Amino acid sequence: MTAPERTPTVSGQHTESVAAPAVSATPTSAAAERAPRRGALGPVGLVLSGVVSVQFGAALAVQLMPRAGAVGVVTLRLVVAAVVLLAVCRPRLRGHARADWGTVVAFGIAMGGMNVIFYQAAARVPLGIAVTFEVLGPLALSVIASRRALNALWAALALCGVFLLGGAGDGLAGLDPVGVACALGAGALWATYIVFSARTGRRFPQADGLALAMGVAAVLCLPLGVAEAGGRLVHPVTVGLGAAVAVLSSVLPYTLELMALRRLHASAFAILMSLEPAVAALAGFLVLGQALSWVQSLAIALVIGASMGAVRTRAATRRG
Repeated sequence: MTAPERTPTVSGQHTESVAAPAVSATPTSAAAERAPRRGALGPVGLVLSGVVSVQFGAALAVQLMPRAGAVGVVTLRLVVAAVVLLAVCRPRLRGHARADWGTVVAFGIAMGGMNVIFYQAAARVPLGIAVTFEVLGPLALSVIASRRALNALWAALALCGVFLLGGAGDGLAGLDPVGVACALGAGALWATYIVFSARTGRRFPQADGLALAMGVAAVLCLPLGVAEAGGRLVHPVTVGLGAAVAVLSSVLPYTLELMALRRLHASAFAILMSLEPAVAALAGFLVLGQALSWVQSLAIALVIGASMGAVRTRAATRRG
């Protein structure tokens, strides 16, 4: 979110924004499935670039928090991203059923809530650990959706990772419990976000639904951001950094992922997105100086492995 917003999943990005396992819900064209293997190098590069952009944008957001607070940073990010996406997509407002609007509003609520809670987590625990706990939401969704016995292995692997992060050895029990709870809450909202992202993609063309949902999220977060940051939100330096966070964490990755999904199978996309905790840990180390112990690194690797395995199992279930 999410890390940071976990890039959305829009039928037709992410985005299936999603986030990692989330994207398996995005429909893939038959042409993309028939594409030769060598042709996947371009889309893979686009997805990985989007992942890097999201997580380094999140690291920049953490640096901005002393100026505007966690909710203030989320507000700046969502408002700027909403303005850009609405200006580019220019979604049609008429001709939609009440159920369509209900879906896009639910999508926006999940998106805004996911970001607000995740940034609270990122303010309290290292970025790589926050994303690792957050990714458990989409992972649980993939495990439940595929309904195969093999999922017990992936669930056990993820639980081992959580056990290590939660207090086995190396003094890891010192993690801020509020930060961990926020990261887990963001993961639950990420899973919700994935569900409504897919539904929105089916009801709205192109990225129209994403743009509208981003607008809903921005409107809902604006009062909270103003209450927390007040006049600091409009300080030129804060606005400039907030715009950079919005571009890195929302606009750029959404664009790259939408381009990639035209040529990359959804399951491959989801597997690549599973790498987010590792990229987040790298961004936290390089930008924020958040070094992880070997136990924490092992825990993150276990959760990444579980996420990839769950996505592959779900893809195999669909083919079967």
